[in-house]
Amino acid sequence: MPPTSAATPPEADQRLRWVESVARLMDSQFTLPGTRFRFGLDPILGLIPVVGDLTSMAISGALLLTMMRHGASGSLVVRMALNILLDTIVGAIPVLGNIFDFAYKANDRNVRLLRRHYAEGKYQGSGKGLLAVVLVGMLVVFGLIAWGLWAATAWLWHYGGQNWW
Repeated sequence: MPPTSAATPPEADQRLRWVESVARLMDSQFTLPGTRFRFGLDPILGLIPVVGDLTSMAISGALLLTMMRHGASGSLVVRMALNILLDTIVGAIPVLGNIFDFAYKANDRNVRLLRRHYAEGKYQGSGKGLLAVVLVGMLVVFGLIAWGLWAATAWLWHYGGQNWW
């Protein structure tokens, strides 16, 4: 984050520097040798099925909560949560998701959105209610995904197992 200015409340400055450094670690910490292409831990974690994507989502969620506590407005919080949700859902698709994780840097996007938000002097808002709705929605989506995976596994075990023996 840039130095504290009239647009950024001084008490938020240290936390926002933390947000920016974690976002950089997740999305653009490393450079591919011989190129200007940058990547972070997010696509590397994405190589670990399920656990890696959920870990990335949890870290992004922690960043979002920090940004929300420091005055991100409701509409901004929703946009940031949608960035995280898109990154998590598409990132969970085998192979395509790994490629997507290298290109779509949700945390860097969210930090840029927050910077613009502060530059416009809109940091007084709070997205707590909207964030709660988005989090409940995300829990429902992941619950449905988990249930679907469980049902598919049970079906394969029941019907596929008969053909294997």
